[in-house]
Amino acid sequence: MRKLFTIFLLCCITSVYGQFFDGEIYIRDKSSLYLNQVYVTNVNLHKSVLANYNGEFRIAAKEGDLIRFTSIATERKDVTITKQMLGLNKNFVELQIAYYEIQEVILSSFKPTGNLRKDVSMLKSSEKAFELRKIIGLPEPKGDGSSPDIPVLSFNQGLSFSIDSIFDLISGEKKKKERYYQYEKMSQGIKNLQDYFGDDYFVRLKIPKELIPNFLQFVYSSDNITVFLESNNYEATKVYIEKYLPIYLKRLQNSHLMQVTESM
Repeated sequence: MRKLFTIFLLCCITSVYGQFFDGEIYIRDKSSLYLNQVYVTNVNLHKSVLANYNGEFRIAAKEGDLIRFTSIATERKDVTITKQMLGLNKNFVELQIAYYEIQEVILSSFKPTGNLRKDVSMLKSSEKAFELRKIIGLPEPKGDGSSPDIPVLSFNQGLSFSIDSIFDLISGEKKKKERYYQYEKMSQGIKNLQDYFGDDYFVRLKIPKELIPNFLQFVYSSDNITVFLESNNYEATKVYIEKYLPIYLKRLQNSHLMQVTESM
């Protein structure tokens, strides 16, 4: 009787925890060709898996669990597991790119009303910062735009404020701007690495020339090499390049990206 109870208990546990959530991630953007790492996390079980370069994943889950999708290049997305999802062989999950290039625009005639909040709501997002500077009468900022955030108000050496901080508070763009800054930082680091070693170095490692930035992004996302990039100690990153090279090449062979680059 005791054995039967044990077997019954094991069957119940298996039926609850032996289920999997299978799916495929897709991005409606040309950057889906890049080998961005997407982490799939079961928040309830505190377990994560890494989707492959085709966007496919499989993670243990049960009905009601919260599954979180995160990566350096996409907005975070949460999905609550349903019974129907567990019954499907493949669930499709769309992720949104978290950064976009803001193209140059020609401003139409704009007449401020004097109400700052109303004027901001009337503007397109790409026009807001420029027009707000004109309304308030601030000079054009100096520098490369990558300086730390300035507080909205500062009482040190008198009253001062940042137009960018006001814009962020009103429009809710702060989070996107921070993520875009991290992306720009990564892109610059990858470019510096590629320039330092040269394309021939990576080609000798069997990395297609078109995918050199993708490979370096894979290394950048997999380990903390920012300390070497910030100190211009590029030679020290060789250890990490050699560490992740076989993993990258193996996954590249199992993906469709090799065929894509060969047809380009």
